[in-house]
Amino acid sequence: MPTTPSRGPLDGLLVLDLSRVLSGPYCTMLLADMGARVVKVEQPGRGDETRSWGPPFLGGESAYFLSINRNKESLTLDLKRPEAVRVASSLASRADVLVENFRPGTLDRLGLGHDVLSAANPRLITCSISGFGQDGPKRDRPGYDMVIQAEGGLMDITGPADGSGYRLGVAVADILTGMLAAQGVLLALRAREQSGRGQKVDVAMLDSVAALLSYQAGLQFAGQAPRRMGNRHPTIAPYDSFDTADGGMVLAVGNDDQWQRFCTVAGLASLASRPEYRDNPGRVRHYDAIRAVIAEAMRTRPTAQWVEALTEQGVPCGAVRSVGEVLADPQLAARGMIAHLEHETAGPIGQLGVPIKLSETPGGIRTPPPRLGEHTDRILEEDVGLTEQEIRRLREDGAI
Repeated sequence: MPTTPSRGPLDGLLVLDLSRVLSGPYCTMLLADMGARVVKVEQPGRGDETRSWGPPFLGGESAYFLSINRNKESLTLDLKRPEAVRVASSLASRADVLVENFRPGTLDRLGLGHDVLSAANPRLITCSISGFGQDGPKRDRPGYDMVIQAEGGLMDITGPADGSGYRLGVAVADILTGMLAAQGVLLALRAREQSGRGQKVDVAMLDSVAALLSYQAGLQFAGQAPRRMGNRHPTIAPYDSFDTADGGMVLAVGNDDQWQRFCTVAGLASLASRPEYRDNPGRVRHYDAIRAVIAEAMRTRPTAQWVEALTEQGVPCGAVRSVGEVLADPQLAARGMIAHLEHETAGPIGQLGVPIKLSETPGGIRTPPPRLGEHTDRILEEDVGLTEQEIRRLREDGAI
């Protein structure tokens, strides 16, 4: 995917990003990809914690940081210093959105809370991301992704049936929360079009993960406690992973017609004809019995042959692929999901593309992730109106 000069549907919006690590930066990356100008505020000398997360590093830049901070400008401010807070307040007075993921109450203590900032800028939308929310008995607890996956029930339903729970291989609590935070910002922007006023957006990682439980919560509400089942599905069969002659793959047989077609391809007519297996509830009840037969059949052919034959018959399936295989997929390339950028210190870097495709105002990747403080002087001069002497004094005092 080439970088694109498209301005995007959020062109003209100014986002002041006081967040760090993943949930907040992922939210602001989504907004930046769609054209918003994002000013990322970082601690002088250290920056976002993820700048030090690694290896790997590319030219001294963390691969982790590079993956979620494109299309942004970096401004260094030490918000523990009053003069830096005044700079942040000045930027907030002209911003459309402020995104933060400090512990609840931190911005109020710094003098950057929504009530204070909105007095000067009534149109400001403040999006606060936290582990457990801005209120409730757990509001002050820190919320890293793995903690929320555990506390939110995901680890209880993820992993082998007879072992300990697993966390997912990506920081799903952080990323989901970032997505919902971006959605919350867009909803608040829509409401502002009607009211002329901004508002507070409160998105908690625990809430986000609880919402993700969906049908698993439905099982619990119905009196059936969900349990770890490996790759099996609690209400659909066969919906599972299987070994093949040369690797592994998944079957996702979602209805009775697909079951009949799968049995035809797999040469399992004896299963297809059994009345207790003809509908999905029966297959779920008798899954241990049919799984053993299916597993034996799946080991007779290589993955590619299975995927080709089953796909031709409309049976959902797929190979279990490595991340490297996925990123080399021509389908992703055709969809513009692989991009390559040149970073001043990291050199050539790869990026995932923008997953939302808009026909008239597409998002895009305009600039590589910023170096720490790369845009500090320009922002202070052009946006805050400080002189070179004032900027030099701030730097000498350690405020920037």
